[in-house]
Amino acid sequence: AKLVDQVLASGKIYEGDGFNYIKESFENGTLHLIGLLSDGGVHSRLDQLQLLLKGASERGAKRIRVHILTDGRDVLDGSSVGFVETLENDLLQLRGKGIDAQIASGGGRMYNDWDVVKRGWDAQVLGEAPYKFKSALEAVKTLRAEPNANDQYLPPFVIVDDSGKSVGPVLDGDAVVTINFRADRMVMLAKHLNFDKFDRVRVPKIRYAGMLQYDGELKLPSVYLVSPPEIDRTSGEYLVKNGIRTFACRQTVKFGHVTFFWNGNRSGYFDETKEEYVEVPSDSGITFNVAPKMKALEIAEKARDALLSGKFDQVRVNLPNGDMVGHTGDIEATVVACKAADEAVKIILDAVEQVGGIYLVTADHGNAEDMVKRDKSGKPLLDKNCGIQILTSHTLQPVPVAIGGPGLHLGVKFRTDIQTPGLANVAATVMNLHGFEAPSDYETTLI
Repeated sequence: AKLVDQVLASGKIYEGDGFNYIKESFENGTLHLIGLLSDGGVHSRLDQLQLLLKGASERGAKRIRVHILTDGRDVLDGSSVGFVETLENDLLQLRGKGIDAQIASGGGRMYNDWDVVKRGWDAQVLGEAPYKFKSALEAVKTLRAEPNANDQYLPPFVIVDDSGKSVGPVLDGDAVVTINFRADRMVMLAKHLNFDKFDRVRVPKIRYAGMLQYDGELKLPSVYLVSPPEIDRTSGEYLVKNGIRTFACRQTVKFGHVTFFWNGNRSGYFDETKEEYVEVPSDSGITFNVAPKMKALEIAEKARDALLSGKFDQVRVNLPNGDMVGHTGDIEATVVACKAADEAVKIILDAVEQVGGIYLVTADHGNAEDMVKRDKSGKPLLDKNCGIQILTSHTLQPVPVAIGGPGLHLGVKFRTDIQTPGLANVAATVMNLHGFEAPSDYETTLI
């Protein structure tokens, strides 16, 4: 996010090869901007979209279409209405300056399987969706009024003109930019603009660029507006190249968190003779609260088998239940989800005990431990019907870390001299637990 902020503020984003590439479509084509409409700052930010709209219009974009994905996870459910109002106002001002700028399509953010991506393709590229509206504000308000509706899973819609024709399909000669800065949700979008994962019906010849390059190993996309940060000498690379045999397992919806992100935005293996990555397919076509146990037990069983096999020195997994089900706002389902995660952790820790190993358990943020919106004093906020308002976004409390197991030396203790310990300290800690000293420029170890 900071990289994008810097180049937008300085204007350097408009001097790069990526912007000059899409600019070639400005004279006769349309600029399409696709991404998460949110100020959550996890995957994208509204203010960055606003600056890009302003900058592109000032540099020759005559026709702009925005394809929005509503959030409801990293921000409060229902906040989509306010974000759409803000964006519509910005586009109205651009139209006042002679720029043909409109929202063309929309839908919820959950691009976690190819069926959902196909529905996005149909709406964003083909201009076809089961719901048609004259404005995005009307669309969001109407679809949110449906029973059990929420921003995350808003069905796809397109905006049409008075004749019922889509105002913004992607056509030959157009430019498309995916505006998210974070990779995991954008990789599938980037692939469906570059590869043939399903019947796309019509494949326009476009100039496509990502806000960043989302996968450095696959060079996806090949054109991008902001040069990605170089992340090298990760703990995963360091350990594998020093002989640590590694097993990583996660279900599809968060597979990159123990592979791609862990390895510094890098796909694939550092050394396939020493690594094994296992992906457990996520449930498709349902919301996470419908099957809140998700694949926690399957992941735990694969981790247990890997530990007991004796083939690996490190087994890393991620259990997504508290996060993914917590985002739905369904408290009863979240209780089930947390119980499933507890059962999975026990399976893994029992295996660690059997092999005389060491465990490290932590999280990257909270969610399920507090699912209520609160005032400044901490009291729950009530809605107009006097019901408790549900919180679906991440929480900001510190997360725990637990280190133990029969293989841990009795003299190992947590350090007390780290002012603000966090995830950045985990890398050096893991290296120490494997018997290595971390590079001197790493954040210090927790132990």
